[in-house]
Amino acid sequence: MTVPPPAPIALATPRLELREFDEQADAAVVLRLLNEPSFIEFIGDRGVRTLEDARRYLREGPIASCRTHGHGLLRVSLRVDGTVIGMCGLVKRDTLPIPDLGFALLPEHWGKGHVQEASRSVLEHGRSALGLTEVLAITSTHNQRSMTTLRALGMTLEDTRALAAGAAPVNVFRLRLSPSATSMG
Repeated sequence: MTVPPPAPIALATPRLELREFDEQADAAVVLRLLNEPSFIEFIGDRGVRTLEDARRYLREGPIASCRTHGHGLLRVSLRVDGTVIGMCGLVKRDTLPIPDLGFALLPEHWGKGHVQEASRSVLEHGRSALGLTEVLAITSTHNQRSMTTLRALGMTLEDTRALAAGAAPVNVFRLRLSPSATSMG
């Protein structure tokens, strides 16, 4: 008997839609996002310079993660017109014991509450659909905007440490997910 593949992740909030990436359709926006100076400064240079690089990043990263772990970075778009504004989701890293919340938006969409809205939806999905009781998040030590967002989501700074030998230290935040969705705001 063949086990059917898991249903694709699709979440909605009042203003946003979050769904799994499509390797072909989303490559151009991912190419732009991963080459934004803010992405490179605060998250890192992923070496994505062409559309083929972007397709490979999606295929081997977010898409593979959703298939392997049941979660991953999701495409975030505006419900009103479908404009893709960034990504948000749960990431499974070899260097962390539990999934961590990750997000990145194109700069023209900063400051509108989209990251908090998308993150709350992802966290609720992690709690209700995946049975997670806690999640982590990491930021570079100088990324004040992301640290403010994580605190607004109820996360607390747990530690500052390098996740790999020779890597720069990062801030590690933690959030315990309550059995009740109302606890997350």
